[in-house]
Amino acid sequence: MLKLTGISKGFAGVQALSGINFDVRAGEIHALVGENGAGKSTTIKIIAGALQPDAGEIAFDGKVVSWSGPADAKAAGIHVIYQEFVLFPHLTVAENIFLGHERRGRFGLIDHDRTRRDAADLLQRLGVAIDPDKIVSELTVADQQMVEISKALVHKVKLLILDEPTAVISGREADLLFARLAALKAEGVAIVYVSHRLEEIFQIADRVTVFKDGAHVATTDIGDVNRERLISLMVGRDLKDIFPPKRGTGGGKVTLKAENVSVAGRVRNASLELRAGEITALAGMVGAGRTEFAMAIFGGLPASSGTVWIDGEQVGMLSPAQSIRRGMGFVTEDRKGQGLAMLLDVAANVTAADLDAVTRRGVIDRRRENQIAREEIEKYRIACRGPSTPVATMSGGNQQKVIVARWARTSRKVLVLDEPTRGVDVGAKTEIYRIMRQLADDGIALLMISSELPEVVGMADRVVVMREGVVSGELAGAAINEAAIMRLATQHPSAAGSHP
Repeated sequence: MLKLTGISKGFAGVQALSGINFDVRAGEIHALVGENGAGKSTTIKIIAGALQPDAGEIAFDGKVVSWSGPADAKAAGIHVIYQEFVLFPHLTVAENIFLGHERRGRFGLIDHDRTRRDAADLLQRLGVAIDPDKIVSELTVADQQMVEISKALVHKVKLLILDEPTAVISGREADLLFARLAALKAEGVAIVYVSHRLEEIFQIADRVTVFKDGAHVATTDIGDVNRERLISLMVGRDLKDIFPPKRGTGGGKVTLKAENVSVAGRVRNASLELRAGEITALAGMVGAGRTEFAMAIFGGLPASSGTVWIDGEQVGMLSPAQSIRRGMGFVTEDRKGQGLAMLLDVAANVTAADLDAVTRRGVIDRRRENQIAREEIEKYRIACRGPSTPVATMSGGNQQKVIVARWARTSRKVLVLDEPTRGVDVGAKTEIYRIMRQLADDGIALLMISSELPEVVGMADRVVVMREGVVSGELAGAAINEAAIMRLATQHPSAAGSHP
C-alpha cells in the first residue's frame, strides 16, 4: 500500500531523516518504534503531505506520488490520528465527523438528518455506541478517539496512522481500540501504529520497524523479535535489563503511614506504609482508585476519613501546601495539563515548587533561578539548550525529568510519581528509572503508581495492589511478579486480605 524509498529530510542544518526505507502492506498493522528524535514524526508528516522530502520516492497504492499538501494525501485515503485530537469540542459527534464534508440537501443546505444517519452508520461499522447528537466535549477520551477514526472512514481510508493512541487511554478502553483496529485490518486497511508501549506492539502488530537517529535500523516480523532485542535495536546498545538493581526491603524506617483512608465513591479504608530508601508501587486496574488514594494522602482530594503519620508523628489529613512543607512531592500523570507550566522555561519550571529559594524581597532572582536550573540539568541529564529553553519545545522524556527535578529538590521525605514514564521512549524510561533508584538510595520513600506491569515488577521493592477502591493485598521481594499482581488486582474485594 505504501513504500518509502531513500527518504531524506533536513531542517536548518539538522538531518532529521537519512535515506529512510519503509513500507506498509494492505491489511497489516505495522508498528513504527524508536526513541524521541528517531525520525518517526517527520516520517509521518511526509507520508501525510505536511512535509516535502528533500530526496527519495513515495509510492502509494501502486503509484509514485508527490503530495502538494495534507489535502492531497487525505483525498488519496491517508488519515493520521495524532495524540492531540483534532476535534471541535462544542460541536456534535456527527458535525465533527463530517466537518468539511457536510451532507447537503436541496439548495446546498446542510442535511442534518442525513448527517446523523451517516454518522451513526460509521460508528456502527466501528462497533461503538456513541450518540451522533452528543457534544464532543462530553465524551470520554476513548470515545473521542473513535470519533477521530470515524472521520477517517468518511474518506474511505486506505492507510490509517495512529500516533501514540494509548497515551491517554488504557485497560479496557485500549482493548476496545485494538478490536476496532483488527476489524479495519480485516477490511484491508493498512495501519501504521506508533507507540512507546512495547507490550502493545507485541499484542497487535504484524511487523515492526525501528528507526534511530533518523535512519532505518531494522524491519522484522513481530514473531521474529523479543522485547529485549527490540529495546536493544532502539537504544543502540545491549540492554539485558533496563531496570537498576533493587536495594531490597526491610532496612528503612517507616517514613509515612496512611490508615483507613476513604474518598467518597472512590477509595474505602485503604492503608499503606512507605519506608525510607524503598520504592513502593501502587498497582491495580484502571479505575481501582490508585491516584485518588495517593492524592488524598497528599491533600489533593478531600478524604472522608483517614489518618496520616509522618516519621511517627500523627498529622491527620494534610493540604497540598502542608504536605510540601513536610517534605512531600507529587509528580502528576498529566505532565502538560497539571505538571508543567508550558509557556515558561526550564528554570521557572524547576523552581516552581520552591520559590522561596529564588525570591529576594518579593522579586524572583533570575540569576539564582538559572544557577539552580543548570545544576538540575546536569544532575538529571536533561537534554536542552539551557535554563531558558521553553519546556514546550522539549521531548516528553526531558519534560518528565524537569518535573522530577522540581519535586526532588523539595521532597526530603516522600515523593509520589503517578505514571512516571507515560508517553516517553525507552531511553528516557531508563534514565527516569535510574533517577528514581538514586532518590531511593538517598533515603527518600517513593510511591510509584503505574499501569505497566513490567515497570512495577522491575522497579518496586514492595507492591500494594488495589481493586475497586480497596487494598486487596501486598507483595514484597521475590513474591513480586505479574501473575501475583493480576490475581490481587482482579479478585473480588471481599476476598482481599487484611493490610497492616
